[in-house]
Amino acid sequence: MIANKETGTRVDEVAAGIYRISTPLDVIPGGFTFNSYLIDDDEPLLFHAGLRKLFPITLEAIGKVMPVEKLRWIGGSHFESDEFGALNDFLAVSPEATPFGAEIGVLTSLSDFAARPARGFRDGEEFSIGSRRMKWLYTPHVPHGWDCGILFELSTRTLLCGDLFTQPGANMPPVTESEVLTASEGMRGMMDYYAHATNTSATLERLADLHPSMLACQHGSAYRGNGAGLLRELAATIEVGITTTSATA
Repeated sequence: MIANKETGTRVDEVAAGIYRISTPLDVIPGGFTFNSYLIDDDEPLLFHAGLRKLFPITLEAIGKVMPVEKLRWIGGSHFESDEFGALNDFLAVSPEATPFGAEIGVLTSLSDFAARPARGFRDGEEFSIGSRRMKWLYTPHVPHGWDCGILFELSTRTLLCGDLFTQPGANMPPVTESEVLTASEGMRGMMDYYAHATNTSATLERLADLHPSMLACQHGSAYRGNGAGLLRELAATIEVGITTTSATA
């Protein structure tokens, strides 16, 4: 559904009760999408508050699904403006919402930035938002950021995977069942935004072990299919790149 014709912002239910809010911007040739994910439940959760300049647009889009004041959780994968820029704007209109992130993210950034006390989740910690359970996985430096983490919704097996599988392009379908690794590796090759941590493969394998059926990407289409297989393909691709670099160094 088009939420705003002028900006091209869309709202689409990509899994049961999980809505992708996507706005394209011309920040790179061919455009780039900025996605937030709204999970509707007794305690609705917004993953990625988004850029501050997009706050009115994202607010409008949330209103197509539910009143924004019902929000109870607002967080993101790691502290960047496209994940937390509009956080305080949302807190101002969602008086019962709690900001959240990784424990280290709260310590280093959110405790100072957020207008209200933030909740820092431990690695592997689960919490309820009503009929759903969420699981926080701490993934430092994967793909980047000491405070990086990923959120897993257990009932639909949706992995809210932040900057993993970032795909360029403005007119992206809300959901695809085609592999997204080729496009995301093209983007990584162009900008090299991965941290190349020593434990990257082990971290990706841990995510694969969750057997996600949906990868809710922050940039590009959400992917429906064999998420575990795709995560392992990504790990293998990164390992090949590291080996090649080491051999030529």
